[in-house]
Amino acid sequence: MFLILAMSLTGCGSTKYDMAYQLNNDVSSFQLLTTAKQETLEPFAADLCVADKDVSAAGVNLSDVGSAALFDLKNLDTLYAKNVNEQLNPASLTKVMTALVAMKYGSTDQILTASENVLVKEQGAVLCGLKPGDQMTLDQALHILLIYSANDVANLIAEGISGSVEDFVALMNSEAAELGATNCSFTNPNGLTEEGHYMTAYDLYLIFQEAMQYDLFNQIIQMSSYTTTYKDRNGAEKSVDVKNSNQYLKGTYEMPPNVTVIGGKTGTTNAAGHCLVLLSRSSAGTSYISVIMKDTSGDDLYKDMTSLLGLAK
Repeated sequence: MFLILAMSLTGCGSTKYDMAYQLNNDVSSFQLLTTAKQETLEPFAADLCVADKDVSAAGVNLSDVGSAALFDLKNLDTLYAKNVNEQLNPASLTKVMTALVAMKYGSTDQILTASENVLVKEQGAVLCGLKPGDQMTLDQALHILLIYSANDVANLIAEGISGSVEDFVALMNSEAAELGATNCSFTNPNGLTEEGHYMTAYDLYLIFQEAMQYDLFNQIIQMSSYTTTYKDRNGAEKSVDVKNSNQYLKGTYEMPPNVTVIGGKTGTTNAAGHCLVLLSRSSAGTSYISVIMKDTSGDDLYKDMTSLLGLAK
């Protein structure tokens, strides 16, 4: 399947080229930098950070992580990259895509009703404790999804937006392809381990950056906690009080000097290891997206992320 992108020359002349965009290309950015007869062909990723190879940095040694990257959003520069196009299990980093699709296609005040699919039985899965017939708004669900990473709420959102988890997952994959995130594949909306469910660090950058276009997403990822009430099938109120799993926001780990961690999303399973994507800002006002996937422990994850963010200027 090919998406044909019309690429206009930005230099002299008005010649246009049609470039086949291959959905399964090995490099998600599909970088193209060409000059011909003093005419420059604008690349697909002209307004994005590009990472088609590893980028090392002095003082940063992330030998034990599966994948890592630091993207400078102001200068569109990739300051560090390791295996950013390697397909890895993303765990709950998946929920960034879930939230993006829900914000695009849903209304924050719409009422979601839980079905039997909220009864997630995987041992150790983080759950809000939803029961069939429970109701909450999409706004409430998105807060619980991104702050507490509740897997049952992910299924609630999926069915509320698309009518079924399967149709929602198909929409996740379609929207990812539209963003150029062509090396990821989703089989569920929560990130619990399944064959064929994977993502790359670069795809996550593309997805996270798109989610940042929504004010609600930016608001939620900065919150350290959230309290709300929703209704059960009989109309009785149920209360939920959740804390953010982001250890920088909890104060468990200190942020690097001159860097403020705005917020992000955590993810942990046995298959995925310890994962984290962050939006941060330096004292100079430059914004960064940083990603680490498949680290060896929670402690190592934050130590490695602090080292990575030390590159911020």
